Amino acid sequence: MTTTGWQPTACILCECNCGIVVQVEGRKLARIRGDKAHPGSQGYTCNKALRLDHYQNSRARLTSPMRRRPDGSFEEIDWDTAIVEIAEGFKRIRDTYGGDKIFYYGGGGQGNHLGGAYSGAFLKALGSRYRSNALAQEKTGEAWVDARLYGGHTRGEFEHAEVSVFVGKNPWMSQSFPRARAVLNEIAKDPARSMIVIDPVVTDTAKMADFHLRVRPGADAWCLAALAAILVQENLCDEAFLAEHVHGADVVRDTLHAVSVADYAAHCGVDEELLRAAARCIGTAASVAVFEDLGIQQGPNSTLCSYLNKLLWILTGNFAKKGSQHLHSSFAPLFSTVSGRTPVTGAPIIAGLIPANAVPEEILTDHPDRFRAMIVESGNPAHSLANSAACHEAFQALELMVVVDVAMTETARLAHYVLPAASQFEKPEATFFNFEFPRNGFQLRRPLLEPLPGTLPEPEIWARLVRALGVIDDADLRPLREAAQQGRQAYTEAILGTVATNPTVAKLLPYVLYETLGPTLPDELAGAAALWGLAQKTALTYPDAVRRAGYADGNALFDAILASPSGVTFTVHNYQDDFALVSHADHKIAVEIPEMLNELKTLTTAPPQLTTSEFPVVLSVGERRAYTANDIFRDPSWRKRDVDGALRVSVEDAHALGLTGGGRARITTAAGSAEATVEITETMLPGHAALPNGFGLDYTDGNGNVLTPGVAPNTLTSTEWRDPYAGTPWHKHVPARIEALAAVSSRS
Repeated sequence: MTTTGWQPTACILCECNCGIVVQVEGRKLARIRGDKAHPGSQGYTCNKALRLDHYQNSRARLTSPMRRRPDGSFEEIDWDTAIVEIAEGFKRIRDTYGGDKIFYYGGGGQGNHLGGAYSGAFLKALGSRYRSNALAQEKTGEAWVDARLYGGHTRGEFEHAEVSVFVGKNPWMSQSFPRARAVLNEIAKDPARSMIVIDPVVTDTAKMADFHLRVRPGADAWCLAALAAILVQENLCDEAFLAEHVHGADVVRDTLHAVSVADYAAHCGVDEELLRAAARCIGTAASVAVFEDLGIQQGPNSTLCSYLNKLLWILTGNFAKKGSQHLHSSFAPLFSTVSGRTPVTGAPIIAGLIPANAVPEEILTDHPDRFRAMIVESGNPAHSLANSAACHEAFQALELMVVVDVAMTETARLAHYVLPAASQFEKPEATFFNFEFPRNGFQLRRPLLEPLPGTLPEPEIWARLVRALGVIDDADLRPLREAAQQGRQAYTEAILGTVATNPTVAKLLPYVLYETLGPTLPDELAGAAALWGLAQKTALTYPDAVRRAGYADGNALFDAILASPSGVTFTVHNYQDDFALVSHADHKIAVEIPEMLNELKTLTTAPPQLTTSEFPVVLSVGERRAYTANDIFRDPSWRKRDVDGALRVSVEDAHALGLTGGGRARITTAAGSAEATVEITETMLPGHAALPNGFGLDYTDGNGNVLTPGVAPNTLTSTEWRDPYAGTPWHKHVPARIEALAAVSSRS
């Protein structure tokens, strides 16, 4: 492994996974800059990537498997002991209660998805069926709407859009599409282009916008419905597009014709003429792209908001053309097609994921189908899910809990076993956040460093656990190992023949690839073996787009991925391909969703009052700021400002409540209370306050001091505040009370 010069890898702090190059000194990521050879980011990166050594060399790193003692403390054990005991424990759960009582949470953070490709083999070997991850806190409502409309995920082409619409989204801070800040600056400087932001907060992006629709917190549905209604009522729809490519438009138009724009403007707190001007901007533009995010996905009417904001570009025909909205290829699916209900509470399973809010309820019960065991991989649900207290109680009630992570997280402390993973820069890694159109990219990141002694990459962890289950005979693997030594074509023929005749091999394919193809891969890339199968599937699913990208078949694509450390463009689409990517048999958008139209009709009444005299303020938790990065940075020393994660309040509320900038306040909700430092700002509306994400994590510094800066947001949230369709939490709309705390004086 080379450890000198600039080495390509990627940032792991948001879904963009911008390409970076790194100089390593010893085990330190000494210098970091953007990778100009990366097909997506092209040398762009934000300030957060420059601080990745705080992750790589955190004092919180684990270096040995840990087993919890009866008194709750932990002891180090060797890997062989850990693997045997864990495998036996899960076999006991399976044989006693059934494999479906083993629940899986995780599968990778913002950049480590490759390990999750292998955990699936272990879960299938056990008969585990139920899973969840962070996407079930955000994206399942949108996924439900997408599945009904066109069957896939869409992304806007903001680089070329005449009008860009951001709904509950601050891309200046949260990024989420390539070269976000550069693109935003290009839009702001171009008089022929416009930006519309729907957000109660004057965010960095809102300050750049041509139209800031500053909605009342939680009233986004009325704002979006008014915009869609204006498009219909002022004849701004693309009738030719709707006639040729959309089903159900007449029913939707009839519903929107009945909307009183003036009343909805009053409900959402946005001037009617401003709404009309923004809608006309959308309706007359040559191209429109829309991005929704957590601001609406974690608030009231979130699934309805997902539906309504998509009407803005569907009604105006902004699909399958440059600068508009697109379906796209995928190298690996983030969601499955599994649906149904959870075994205990009957909560909806969308895209294969159990609602995060339902997880404690599926455990804390005497129901015979409750979850008895849990695996957590690269996740921290005890900290990141609503109502941390309920999560703690639930996880402590499990008969067996195993956590795979780089650090002793809040969740790991509740586990029976903790397995230390190699960091994302010590193993082959990849992300499956591949959302771009018409050119979509994928990067296999090579390890920059050897795994920290005592740690293992996740593919090896899962392989050892599968071996310990004894579910596959080595005799089945031997011919495949021999074929792999003979070359790619021989291996392809051998594996396809074996999969067709051996159901166990087919079920455990990622493990089989790791054991047979993995040893033949160069430069410590055995963990990339699962990508061979994904490359074959990609080539079969998008044959023309893969050939346009320069690859004759799946083997050629796989070999290019191995040989291209800065990443490859794996598909190149034509704009008309968008229609072929619509999964409905007739390849038309099915815009009539009865449940959503019924919800739309209920908006004729004023927004319900969710705050009370006891909890009069809307608290938004998990705000993205310049020095927040989810839970991946446990070391707080990377923050150069806002080191305590201040509670942001409006000038009006500060005056009314007697709050002072830099002073302390108590925040109380129905779920709990916490104290925070106050920041007074004109960016917040009266009655609206915000706490950042990424705080409330404890960390032991070099002097042995335990630091816990800021508020852990989910000490204040509740599993009961959730969307009725998707079960996503209302983290952005928590009724709260804020009280000033008296300053503590000191005497010399």
